[in-house]
Amino acid sequence: MITITMNGNPVHAREGATVLEASREDKYASKQYDINVISLNYLKGVQTQDDSGLCIVEIEGKGIVNASTTIVEEGMVIKTNSPEVVELQKAALEKILEKHDLDCRNCLRTANCELQTIQHTLRTTKAAKDAKRKVEPEANYGIIIRDNNKCVRCGRCVAACTNIQGIGAIKMDGEGLEGKVVPSQGTTLFESGCVSCGQCIASCPVGALRERDDVDDIFAAIADPEKYVIVQVAPSVRASIGEAFGYPVGSETKGKLAAACRALGFDRAYDTIFGADLTIMEEAKELVDRVASGAIMPMFTSCCPGWISYCENNHPELLNNLSSCKSPHQMFGAMTKTYLAEKEGLKKDNIVVVSVMPCTAKKYEIIRPNQAAAGVSDVDYTITNREFARMIERANVAFLALDDEEFDEPLGIGTGAGTIFGAAGGVMEAALRTAKDLYGAENLRIAAVSGLAEAERLLEKIKAGEETYDFVEVMACPGGCVNGGGQPQQSAELQTVVDIRKKRAASLYRLDEKSDVRKSYENSAIKELYRAYLGEPGSEKAHAYLHTTYQAKGE
Repeated sequence: MITITMNGNPVHAREGATVLEASREDKYASKQYDINVISLNYLKGVQTQDDSGLCIVEIEGKGIVNASTTIVEEGMVIKTNSPEVVELQKAALEKILEKHDLDCRNCLRTANCELQTIQHTLRTTKAAKDAKRKVEPEANYGIIIRDNNKCVRCGRCVAACTNIQGIGAIKMDGEGLEGKVVPSQGTTLFESGCVSCGQCIASCPVGALRERDDVDDIFAAIADPEKYVIVQVAPSVRASIGEAFGYPVGSETKGKLAAACRALGFDRAYDTIFGADLTIMEEAKELVDRVASGAIMPMFTSCCPGWISYCENNHPELLNNLSSCKSPHQMFGAMTKTYLAEKEGLKKDNIVVVSVMPCTAKKYEIIRPNQAAAGVSDVDYTITNREFARMIERANVAFLALDDEEFDEPLGIGTGAGTIFGAAGGVMEAALRTAKDLYGAENLRIAAVSGLAEAERLLEKIKAGEETYDFVEVMACPGGCVNGGGQPQQSAELQTVVDIRKKRAASLYRLDEKSDVRKSYENSAIKELYRAYLGEPGSEKAHAYLHTTYQAKGE
């Protein structure tokens, strides 16, 4: 550590840190000084340089410098709010606001917008009627929607897609504030190789990017007396939705989540960890059968729809390596419209299944070919964690005041193994717990990877013969579902100093440790499902409802 002075205060800074990083790390570590270095383009791990004109400070002996690229030095004297700095920042902000849609009242990111925070910091306001901008229609790509009227040309979405995911489905067309984010190939994101992972949305500091909103349709279904509307909630949502209502990052709110589902008027509220346990039963059986038969190896997990789309787009040669298992929420949907419908005398045509997911790719997954059994759609609507939070707000449900409740049975019963599905490596661990105990599978060569750029690097090693595996877990989003593209959005400032994905994952593992049952094959509801309906893992009936096929892009 070295000592510098910021705004007259002594600050202990990490050697090698930039001025921007040092200011934030000290602010959160000591909580003694509220030293604010403004930035808009910077996002830790995604884009390190901020050329917005806002991320500047004045250093004694050096003048005005870029805080995102200047490394701290022992004894450095820094001012973040000198008259010269503030004047330049206000001039840069004015240029950004001239290109920005200022109707903040109708924006989904209002009160959670980094540009609004900067306006408040600089005490700069501008009425919507004063914005000198060209109004453009929204670009609706089916799952992901872009509003260039709100885009601040920070480049964070492009960097996330290119550097973190290695896809490069979007690019900046033009320079500076005159630039425009567009598909890198063709006219649609599908043509450019987008897998709908939503990391571009997660990286956006404003409301320029969002997922397609299905909330109105779901409210309409709930209000329809002919419909029996069932909601299921993914494992990682319990470790993150509280953030939308002021809880600290990583808070576990499973009980309030179940209560909120009922307060919204859903007929049944179930837990997707039941589907996760069911996936493990089928996946573990498939794995040991492949190992025993010498089938195509390694076997890759199939829970992540972003990863599946990536394979179909970029690696059709690997489609036979993918587990044929549907994802947990799809398995849950299939069992809801068959097993549960028969068990409880429900008309399957009246059942509406809603999945609350940390993911945007699952919106595309439910319309993929070969995802339905016997002409029955497994899941009718998939909404993100953010959409669900908006439902709660729109219905005036006081989330903080809700008493804890349990999910409904039998499809709400799950294990600790199903819970950790939301964290990178969790699917692998859950599968091995069952594969070892039920089938004696040992000494398997395994790997777990998250983030598509990292996955591509692992694939290259496997193809080159540098690495050999029997079983590989791949999650499209770095860190897994806890960092999914549909999770609550946190500011770049917080992301600089708090490992959000780690805190959310730790919450899931704490729940696993506290679970009475931690192995999927010990789930009493799963046992009854196989006894009464499916027979055994890998049975003909199980394959008919719980497995799928894949198709290369363009075929």
